[in-house]
Amino acid sequence: MSSDDPLILFYTTFFGKPVDIGSIHCELPGRWTLDKRRISEAAAVVCHIPNFREIGDAYKYPGQYWVAWSMESRQNHNRIADPKIMQHFDLTMTHESGSDVWVPYLPPKQWWEEILAKPIGPKTEEAPVALFQSAGLNHSGRVDLATELSRHIKIDSYGRHFNNRSIIGPDLGQKTKIETIARHKFCFATENSIEPDYVTEKIYDAFAAGTVPIYLGAPNVDEFVPANSYIDANAFPNARDLAAYLQHLIETPQDYETYFAWRSTPLPDSLVKRLQGLEIPAFCRLMNLVGQRREERPNPPSGRPILPFGRISFLRTRLRRWKKKVRG
Repeated sequence: MSSDDPLILFYTTFFGKPVDIGSIHCELPGRWTLDKRRISEAAAVVCHIPNFREIGDAYKYPGQYWVAWSMESRQNHNRIADPKIMQHFDLTMTHESGSDVWVPYLPPKQWWEEILAKPIGPKTEEAPVALFQSAGLNHSGRVDLATELSRHIKIDSYGRHFNNRSIIGPDLGQKTKIETIARHKFCFATENSIEPDYVTEKIYDAFAAGTVPIYLGAPNVDEFVPANSYIDANAFPNARDLAAYLQHLIETPQDYETYFAWRSTPLPDSLVKRLQGLEIPAFCRLMNLVGQRREERPNPPSGRPILPFGRISFLRTRLRRWKKKVRG
């Protein structure tokens, strides 16, 4: 690669772990680095917002693009909604469809083809509903829903939260989770917060298992999944009515089977269009965007680097203390 190719620096970790730049393969000019000492030569600097504090006293150099990267909801990591923080960033890379680089949880086309080729397995568990939840985050009200629903229908909970059932055999991670869900008629697919576009792997895990998801989450989830593929928890006034509907499906197999009809028809055109836009990996789309921006601005402004985040915060704190002392 040429030294003139854009260099992108991942300045922070991804939840405490270094970004695996070795797994990034793009058929376009560009270089990747984790070396913070190279920040002055970086065309773009990526900050994983949940690890924002790691940015420390990093300087933003003239002509440099800073990228705010996060797949978390704004309720869980509200820095992405803080104008004082976001004013330092030039590009966003999030699950929100309006981002400069869109990175949803939506699986690629190949994933859909693979799960559609698999038959639906037998539902052998006594409990109709499977639940995998380890965190207690409850912005969506999912904890309340699960608690109330468990009073009306049996739920097997395999996660750390509400745990009442253990995994059978060795736990091989995602593979075991999918195999476990597959033995239940339904699976809780409840997000920890409710926001547009925040459709995570939870509903896709249920699809992969060949189980009907009970969904609580994004109001526009229909844009991310096939029609009539899930049970909308919000469509019921209370958990008792939801449980009654689940019991009806258990007792009426032909109605239960309607939730699998989508598996024998082509994916909706709107969903296919979204999948096509995601065929190029997210970091490659970022590199492409940075390259375009550089071409549009071939002579970036020169000058001294901008005051770092940490130093700005430090000076603001000192100023507040000085004002308080003067008034005091």
